[in-house]
Amino acid sequence: MYRTNTCGELNKSFIGQEVVLSGWVHKHRKMGNLIFIDLRDRYGLTQVVFSPDQVKDFSIVESLKYEYVIRIKGKVEKRKEENFNKNISTGEIEVIAEEITILSKAKTLPFEIFDAHKEEEDEELRLKHRYLELRREKLKNNILFRAKMIRHIRDFMDKRGFVDIATPVLTVSSPEGARDFLVPSRIHPGKFYALPQAPQQYKQLLMVAGFDRYYQIAVCMRDEDPRADRSPGEFYQLDVETSFLEPEEFFQEMEPLFIELTEKIANKKVWQKPFPRIPFKQVFEDYGSDRPDLRFDLKMIEVSTWAKKTDFKVFVEAEFIRALFVPGGEVFTRKEIDEEFTDKAKRIGAKGLAWIKFENNTFEGGVTKFFTSEQLAELKNLLAIDKNGIIFFSADNWRVSCLALGAVRDLAGEKLNLKDPNLIAWAWIVDFPMYEFNERENKIDFGHNPFSMPQGGMEALQTKNPLDILAYQYDIIGNGLELSSGAVRNMNPEIMYKAFEIAGYDKQVVDNKFGHMIKAFEFGAPPHCGFAPGIERLMMVLLGEKNIRSVIPFPKNQKAEEPMMGSPSEVEQKQLAELKIKILE
Repeated sequence: MYRTNTCGELNKSFIGQEVVLSGWVHKHRKMGNLIFIDLRDRYGLTQVVFSPDQVKDFSIVESLKYEYVIRIKGKVEKRKEENFNKNISTGEIEVIAEEITILSKAKTLPFEIFDAHKEEEDEELRLKHRYLELRREKLKNNILFRAKMIRHIRDFMDKRGFVDIATPVLTVSSPEGARDFLVPSRIHPGKFYALPQAPQQYKQLLMVAGFDRYYQIAVCMRDEDPRADRSPGEFYQLDVETSFLEPEEFFQEMEPLFIELTEKIANKKVWQKPFPRIPFKQVFEDYGSDRPDLRFDLKMIEVSTWAKKTDFKVFVEAEFIRALFVPGGEVFTRKEIDEEFTDKAKRIGAKGLAWIKFENNTFEGGVTKFFTSEQLAELKNLLAIDKNGIIFFSADNWRVSCLALGAVRDLAGEKLNLKDPNLIAWAWIVDFPMYEFNERENKIDFGHNPFSMPQGGMEALQTKNPLDILAYQYDIIGNGLELSSGAVRNMNPEIMYKAFEIAGYDKQVVDNKFGHMIKAFEFGAPPHCGFAPGIERLMMVLLGEKNIRSVIPFPKNQKAEEPMMGSPSEVEQKQLAELKIKILE
């Protein structure tokens, strides 16, 4: 027997009992003739005491090194009260060892695992030995949290009558989305499967089939570039679709899941119940983002009318002028403003960042000199300023004026510690535009999801300016991250043809690409809607993690490589020949 108990289980109720434990040598220290070992497994730590009077071959104990895997047998005893360790669950007891067996030796480690001052080694080295890094407490707990969260999600969905249905992993290429990962067919030379970017079309076809409440924890594979909040290659999502529900009914159906995950699994607080529903245009103009962090209520205000009455040329010539008053921001130095805040705005596309400080009832610094005292007094009233702070301005077109100041807002919230780590601000963003103008191609294009139902249906498509048409599309966001997009699906073939026609796709193109969907909808399709929150992003919000690799057991690096396994890799010529593939230099 390797163990009767785990290393996190024993307490004073076990005193006097004989136990067998197995685990890793976490710490090793000698005091006189005694050797103390902290034995570790995924459940916790237990202190084991070795005495030459108790252990037959004490040389084995003396040979132990960091991360050896051992089995011990001994008796549980109470520690002296002055030696209690209140930081661990087993801190009131210790095991007096009688037997020891080395199960596995460990070479010198490529990096320290548990030294708190050495957790930022070269990432490539850590990913190459990810199995060692997974022994670290924080990362281990993240992975255990993931399992607990997914178990709760499954229980929630099952109890509400959702059916877990697996959809194909080998499917057809869909080039209008992100890049596909292609899989060559040996049986059909020259033809390719694609790994699914999402089960979108399958889940809609399940609605046509009559499975009105579907879900799965689906793996999605997209050939995308890495980002801090996006894993290259693959990710998982809670894929959900329902029939015969209006958007508001769907929100009410799914909100309790996010509340439970927040309060019961993450032990954090929900900012607002029910979650706010904020139109896309409003959230953009108020917060400068379609996924703002709502834990702090700094809102932008459009001040174009006021600004254009001034003599400040930058404002007079701009299409939109917005202002953001940040209470407490008077502490920001000129260096911070120039090198951090202005840089944030410029990265969005702004030409610069104007600012004025308000301190002790006086405006000073920045662009103050361009305005009269009367204009500054009017500005104070517009922004309802009643305390010290700083005003940031953006002056540009609608989109850039919003986004630039939104980036400044987020940085201000970070610097002033306005983001409560124990609070999660969930919200639904609704009423996305159906179309947007593609400046690069000089044409009308879909703004979000081409399969969404336009608000107003066929009449809106036939009578409205396409850029004024809203879609039944929505996002769920939390603490500055977008968790998922969702929509009421367009299940009317005639409306679908018209929607694609406005975006420049004729009927033949639609039939060639989506003919199977069109045909299915001709045989009785129910109204349906859904969404697909990303599992990794959901974990990032619940745990407050900033990098997606900290919530994935075996992530890829910034080059979309997995150093541990060596993927992607070359393959043998024989394999290529079977697939009728030739590598060109």
